[in-house]
Formats: sequence, structure tokens, C-alpha cells
Amino acid sequence: MPRTIELQSGTAANIQKPKQESGHKVVDKTQKIIQVFGVLLTGLISLFCILPFVLIISSSFTAEKSITLHGFSLFPREFSLDAYDLIFQNPRMVLGSYAVTIGLTITGTLIGLFIIAMTGYALQRPDFLLRNHISFYIYFTTLFSGGLIPFYMMVTRTLKLKDSYLAVLLPLMMSPWLIILMKNFLKSIPHSITESATIDGANDFYIFIKIILPTATPALATVGLFLALSYWNEWYNSMLFLSSRVEYRPLQLFLYNTVNEAKYIRDSAAASNIPAIEIPLESMKMATAVVATGPVIFIYPFVQKYFIQGITVGAVKG
Repeated sequence: MPRTIELQSGTAANIQKPKQESGHKVVDKTQKIIQVFGVLLTGLISLFCILPFVLIISSSFTAEKSITLHGFSLFPREFSLDAYDLIFQNPRMVLGSYAVTIGLTITGTLIGLFIIAMTGYALQRPDFLLRNHISFYIYFTTLFSGGLIPFYMMVTRTLKLKDSYLAVLLPLMMSPWLIILMKNFLKSIPHSITESATIDGANDFYIFIKIILPTATPALATVGLFLALSYWNEWYNSMLFLSSRVEYRPLQLFLYNTVNEAKYIRDSAAASNIPAIEIPLESMKMATAVVATGPVIFIYPFVQKYFIQGITVGAVKG
């Protein structure tokens, strides 16, 4: 009898094996279908994200008459470099604007990143008694501000920074949202590390430089990218505080003024019944977008992985 039972159980086990194998095959097929669908969906979304950039680049190399008659297209119907010729008709001004923007971006990003990191590190430490009060003060500035007129008077009359690059550099150096982001990320670093270093005789600044900053590389890359983009795209403060007496103004303001001047010339010529002046205004707008965003597009892939990691950790910890 026992042998019979063993045989029966053995045959039952052998019968059940094909069912399990068939179940695994169904699961594998389902996973492959999901993966293929995910790849196709991601590719489709990526295509829709890339198409606007392709349209901008194509339109910047399209003749103005072609845009007027046929509209924008993904491929130039009539190739033309008139828009770029108009923008770079004064290469010295373009290069000077690039130099000013790059200088402001590098300086503001490095100094601002260091200050924001120190602020976030201090606000997340449990042994800092005023951390909640200062955090509320920083958060309060995201809800209410003094307004444009007091800000303008403070910069021009109190600080006397009219026609100075510091009027563009200082206001963007610290952002409440970036401080909160840095603070939330640094919370993920155990405070026991700081305590251990303090017991070993390290001071606060040494701990911040040698331990905290190397650990916070994703947050530094994320905040640094936001700071760099804010400086690179800045034009409003430049328009407020940098007059025509400043020879080289930031790139975005230079391109903005170039497009407005071209539009003014074309409208004035049309009002004066002078049809001879043809300015590629529409293609020129697209060319300014290419000139302004080109360097940023090339830099972003190098910090993408840190950017995603820093955003994710900061959001979860918040």
C-alpha cells in the first residue's frame, strides 16, 4: 500500500509540472507584451517631444516667404540663412552677450549652490534650535512679496546697482523652493554621521565640505541645473536694471531686443509704404530660440541621471 501511494503521488506531481510550466509561459508572454507596449508608448511620447524642436530648427532655416505662404513644416520648403545673417550681423555683440550670460551662469550657479547647500544643511539639523522659525520665514516668501516697485527701489537706490551685473546676479542666487528641495534631500543623510564626525573632532564646516557635499551629489546636480537655467534664461531683471549704457547685455535680452527692433523696422516700413524692406521675422524668432537653447540641450544629458535622482528623493522626503 505505501508503495502504491508513493507511485500515485509521483504521478500526480508529474501531471502537475506541465501545468506550472504552461503558467510560466503565459506570464512570460504577458510580460513581453507589456514591455513591447511600454517601449512603443515611450517612443511615441519621445517623438512628440522631439517634433517641436525639429520644427523650430527647420523653421529657422526656412525663407520668410515660404512660411507666409505655406506655414511651418518639419522640413524647409525653401532653405534660407537670412534669419541667422540678421542675428549675427554684429558678431562682436553676440559673442559679448554669450560671454556675459556664461559668466553670470557659472558665477551665480557656483556661489548660489554653495549658499543653498549650507542653508539646507543647517535647516535639516535637529540640533539647530531656530530651524523651524527660519524655515517658515523662507516658506513665507513664496506666498507674499513686496512687489516690483519696492524691489526696484531697493536695487537702484538702496544698493545702487543700476547698470551693474550684480543687479542680475544677486536676485537669482537663492530660491526658497531650491532651499526646501536641498533641505529635504539632506534629511536622507543620517544625523549619526555628523555626530560621529563631531566626536572625532571635526568642526561643522569640515563636516559640510568633506562629508555632506560628496554625499549630496544628486541634489547638487539638480539644484545646480535649476540655478543654471534660471541664469541662462534671465532677461527681465536685465531689462529693468541694465540700460543701453551697458555695452554687453545678457543673451536673452539681446535676442529679445533684436527681434523687437526687427519688428519695429518692418512695421515702420509698412506704415510708410516702403515695401522694399523684407525682414524674416518669423524665421528669426525660431533662430533666436535655437541660439538661446542650443547650449542647454547639449549640457542636460550629462546631468540627467543626477537630476532625476535628486528630484525623486527631494519629493519623497518632502
